[in-house]
Amino acid sequence: MEDYKYTAIIDWTVNYIKDNHLKPDDRFFTENELCTMHNVSRQTVRQALMKLESDNVIKRVRGSGTFVSGGIRIAPSVTGTVGVVSTYFSDYIFPHIITGAQRVLDKAGCPVQIAITHNLGAEEAQALRNMLACGVRGLIVEPSGSALPNMNTKLYELIRQSGIPLVFFNAKYEWSAAPCVAMDDIAAGKIVTDYLFDCGHKKIAGLFVFDNIQGHKRYSGFMESCISHGETDAEKNVLWYAAGNRSKIFSYEKKHILNMLENSTAVVCYNDLLALELLKFCRKNGIRVPEDISVVGIDDSKYAALCDVPLTTVHHPHSILGEAAAETLLHIMEKPDLELQDILFTPELVVRDSVKMLNV
Repeated sequence: MEDYKYTAIIDWTVNYIKDNHLKPDDRFFTENELCTMHNVSRQTVRQALMKLESDNVIKRVRGSGTFVSGGIRIAPSVTGTVGVVSTYFSDYIFPHIITGAQRVLDKAGCPVQIAITHNLGAEEAQALRNMLACGVRGLIVEPSGSALPNMNTKLYELIRQSGIPLVFFNAKYEWSAAPCVAMDDIAAGKIVTDYLFDCGHKKIAGLFVFDNIQGHKRYSGFMESCISHGETDAEKNVLWYAAGNRSKIFSYEKKHILNMLENSTAVVCYNDLLALELLKFCRKNGIRVPEDISVVGIDDSKYAALCDVPLTTVHHPHSILGEAAAETLLHIMEKPDLELQDILFTPELVVRDSVKMLNV
């Protein structure tokens, strides 16, 4: 197994030098960096470096580091493979985002390598290591557990030091200077809440995810709307949950949610998937939507129009967002010193049947 890993590092190094157009005397990765990227022992890395040095691919200078030697003929300019890391892929808005990005990258001649993290930091780390080991020229990443302390800061620092362009989508880690392409989640939370107030609702509850930045921002928009309408105690009527426990909270927090619904006329849900779970919960407990309680979601997923009570929601620009993320990355790959600002798409309200108009 170690023999395979050592030869894989050799092949990767040769391809990396070619794909990144490194020239003789350009600095190469350190032993520690290669260990982190390939998730192998120092001995395996040293074995690979010895072979590469004997083949005149790299040279090691005591006290200075590892550098490219003169043994590789640099190929003509190529764009190279781009890695796309998403929390999920198989459903909801994620396929649209990824295919939007892939469409742009395919047109530019960039092969795409996709990895899924299931919103877990450990799986994000493995995905990044695998992509670095494959010599990707750029990365488009959706952060995992973006509102939680992140264990992968060293990997991201390695990516930055390696000069590999990085673009985040949907959210970004607050400590990163890389650009992010996302929907304006604060606006999304405010738009749906404003609509409920416009429909005569005043007692509005909220259900928000706490481990993703999007949940915090949508809550901010919710509270901004409530405060602007004079409902300063709205934060007392909010329930937080972990993204992975979406369906479980309706059993864990049944009494709490029933009490919340009894004391509210409307609920703002973090996204459409949670709104669907709330619709099921209401149906099981004899609560009519929208007659007894109005429900709004966010994202305008395919389910929003197809469920028993079509959801009022805001539209997520999924395909366009994916295209914009890929175009942003291509700009940085072409001009590495380019500093780009975050791109935020303003969501649009989609009115359906899940909100009751009260007397105003």
